[in-house]
Amino acid sequence: MSFGKLPRLVLTLALAAPLTLGVVACGNNKEEAKHAHVTAGEMPQGGEWQGVYFSPLYGYLHVVADGKAVNGAWRTAAGDAFGELHGEIDGNLLRYEWKERRIGAVGADAVKKGKGYFVYTIPKEGEAHVIKGQWGLDDDDAGNPWEAVKQKNMPPNIKSVQPDEYEGRVQGGGWDQGSGDDKGGDDKSGDDKSGGDSN
Repeated sequence: MSFGKLPRLVLTLALAAPLTLGVVACGNNKEEAKHAHVTAGEMPQGGEWQGVYFSPLYGYLHVVADGKAVNGAWRTAAGDAFGELHGEIDGNLLRYEWKERRIGAVGADAVKKGKGYFVYTIPKEGEAHVIKGQWGLDDDDAGNPWEAVKQKNMPPNIKSVQPDEYEGRVQGGGWDQGSGDDKGGDDKSGDDKSGGDSN
């Protein structure tokens, strides 16, 4: 008689085990944010955060500094996305929050955001200044490398990387030429403004 109950007991335990493991897995599903363990140092002599930095992947990053506050903007080298960052300087370290918009995209992939950092370096005297750092998605501030070389005699212009549609202007030329896919519903703005832009 006890032998007949054994298969039922084994079947009951076999069915209950996955449910128990599933509950435990659901409780620990969230990963901790990735954080960079970097410390600030002195700014290298002759170094200055304000400027334009070039990366083959991320294009030109325009950085404007006002005291410890920094604002920046970039357009990817492929021209398919543009972003902005805001952060604070501590010597040779810049920590920032960023947001990037994919041009022409809608939905969840249209806008991404996160955090990151740069460390300002001068490899050797007389060589180009370099910023090296990482960026992460959402609460992460690490995980993806970003290195860029400072450009000489190139003043930053944050607005220069924004597509015309971002400011509500539609002009001829640029990344949107011939696309026929205007955002919003103002069809006449492209033809009316193309001949006489006063800016």
